[in-house]
Formats: sequence, C-alpha cells, structure tokens
Amino acid sequence: MSPTYPALDIPEDGKLAHNIAHFARALRKAGLPVGPGRTLDAVRAVAAAGFDRREDFYFTLQAIFVSRPEERPLFAQVFRLFWRDPRYLDHMMSLMLPQVHGVQENRAAQAAEKRAAEALLDGQLPPAPKDQPEGEQIEIDATATMSAEERLKTLDFEQMSASEIADAKRMLAKLSLPVQPLKTRRSQASTLTARIDARRTLREAMRTGGELTTLKYKAPVTRWPNLVVLCDISGSMADYSRMVLHFVHAVANRKGQGWAKVHAFTFGTRLTNITRHLRARDVDAALKAAGQEAQDWSGGTRIGQSLHAFNRDWSRRVLGQGAVVLLITDGLDRDDTSLLAKETERLHLSCRRLIWLNPLLRWTGFAPRAAGIRAILPHVDSFRAGHSIASLEALGRAISDPSDHGERARLLALIRP
Repeated sequence: MSPTYPALDIPEDGKLAHNIAHFARALRKAGLPVGPGRTLDAVRAVAAAGFDRREDFYFTLQAIFVSRPEERPLFAQVFRLFWRDPRYLDHMMSLMLPQVHGVQENRAAQAAEKRAAEALLDGQLPPAPKDQPEGEQIEIDATATMSAEERLKTLDFEQMSASEIADAKRMLAKLSLPVQPLKTRRSQASTLTARIDARRTLREAMRTGGELTTLKYKAPVTRWPNLVVLCDISGSMADYSRMVLHFVHAVANRKGQGWAKVHAFTFGTRLTNITRHLRARDVDAALKAAGQEAQDWSGGTRIGQSLHAFNRDWSRRVLGQGAVVLLITDGLDRDDTSLLAKETERLHLSCRRLIWLNPLLRWTGFAPRAAGIRAILPHVDSFRAGHSIASLEALGRAISDPSDHGERARLLALIRP
C-alpha cells in the first residue's frame, strides 16, 4: 500500500532552494551524511522533476539524500515534520518535553522521531507550556542528576538521539577489550625458578665434567588468542549492530591490547566476512565499505543457516589456537531451530569460549520464550546484555574472567524443568 502525502506547503516567493538547504541541514543534524554537494543535487533534481505531484517531490528528495535502507525511516520523519505537518513544532515539543505522569507513561518516542525532533529544534528543549493543568504531576527522571557521561553509558543504543550517538561513538573508540594470554605447551628459557629445565641443566653439566654447578629454568610460552565476532545485522538488530561494529573497529585497530587477530562477520540472511574492511583507520569508511558488501543489512534473519556457513567455510581458518567468539544477536530466528542448536553446539566445541550478547536482556522481565533463544542458550559459555556502552564495558571484564557466565544459569533454570 503506497503512503499518503498531505498537501505540501511550497512557498511561491522563489525560496524553494533556500528551504531545501534548510531541510538538508536538518537531515545532517539528524544523522544523515548530507553535504553541500547533495544539497545542490537536490535543488537541481527538484527543478528537473518538478513538484506538481506530491509523490514526485518526496521521492526526488529521498533519492538524493538517502543512500542506505536504514536511513529511510529517519528521512521520512524529518520530511513529515519539516514539509508536511502544519503543526510540527507542537509535535516536536511533545517529543522533547518530560513525560507527564499517568498520561504519557510507558510511551517512549521512536528513535527516528526523537532524532528528527532534536534536529529541527537544533538540540534546544522548548520551554514548558504555560497552560499546564494544575494537579498534574511531572515525573522527574532520577538520571538527570547523573553526569552526562554516566547517563550516556547506560542509555539504550536504540533510544539515542543523533548527538548522543556521536558522543557514544567517541566513547566506544576509547574502550578496550582486555584478554589474558594463553599458556602453550612450548617452553622457553627463563630466569624464574618455577620449573627446572633438566635438558639444559644436564647439557651445561657436560661442559664441566658432569658436575652440576647451576640450574637452568624454563617457563611456558604465552600467546594471544584470536577474537571472532559474529554480528546479526537483521532489521531488529540494525541499530545495535552498528554501534557494536564501531566498538569492534576500535578493538581491531588498537595495537598492544592483546588480541592476535580480530575477525568480523555479519549475517542476516547470509554470512559476510567484513574483516578486511575493519582494517581501515577511518571507522566511517570502514563501516560504509562493510555495509556495501553486506547486502542483507536490515533484512531478514537466518541464524542457523549463517552459522552453518561459518562452521563449514571459516571455522578451521579462524578458530584455531583458542579463539574467543562473540555472538551478537537477539536469537529471533524463524527457521528450523534444530539446525540452529546443532550449529551453535558445533561452534561452541570449536572455540575456547563462546559469549552471547543479546540486547533483549535489557528488559528486566526477559524470559527465554522464543524458540531460537532456547536453542542457542545451552551451548554458550556466557550470556550477557549488549545494548549500551556500560554493557560493552562489562564484556571486557567477562572475557578476562573465565568463571563469568552472565545470565546463563538463571535463564537455563527457566528452560529446564
């Protein structure tokens, strides 16, 4: 069904190009990569296509300003507020004002609407209305007393505004993911007195006629494990995956933090290896190249088939020598759950540790009711939330502690009788 388009408020004073420039500025503040070149292209395209039909005007601007599928909802919200809604300011004020107790409780604004409202209001909260009815209680969020940084750490990625996302990306770029080195069976000469190296000691004694004068010692050789990230980029995971991949890019390009190699794969309806793209220094260029290769971004989900492709084609190449695997997905798979359970078990047996990050754990009442979640959960070592900066900080502590299992034991008790 095609969308309906209310009448456009097109000025007749020759300021259409000026208004398109203001519209482009609002899109840029909302988070879309809009520059002067696209603004000029939009003016030329509207002049060439005309705007006698409302649909033509909308889709002409969308063709110029939107380059990715996930940008369409945000473009639609900004377009509706800027061009089509005659009372858009009142609507934006309702989005940005504090919630009134008993009226707007449990009705959080959608992320796209919130970003659009913030962009058109230029990040400034409007003053409270003077006709506030007496007796209504304004619910004050206690997090307002926290510092901006602490509040941002606990904020859900999906509910962040455009400016908050930019700040969160800068914080993610500074995060680290420490890991303990692994001890191997090989040994090397050492000054420590932990283990005597009998071979070197006897060889040294042969030089003195068999008399033991000094003892030689050895210590095990240590090495760093690989990190393998399997990230779900389906429609329900798109906002979270983008932020997690910013974090993975920072880990992959930070030297001296411990990981031997960092491999990254995305999956929606098919598996895509984006490891080489994350080696680019610029994170925006890296994720843009990764998005161009992963054609199933914001599409459907086939977790079982994607894990099967990884186990078949990549497992032996990247999971050797004690690799740690991060599985980032909500577990909502409509395919055969028996295949999902089988492939997850195989993945678990192939790596040293399998850690599952699920943004659905942000809900206090979360329970493993979905069949996909019940199929994956028994085969992971740790089950943790992955919806905020704080949850990614906690991931670093979980990797360093082999005894950390997150919420796995509690949720398994709900599954098993």
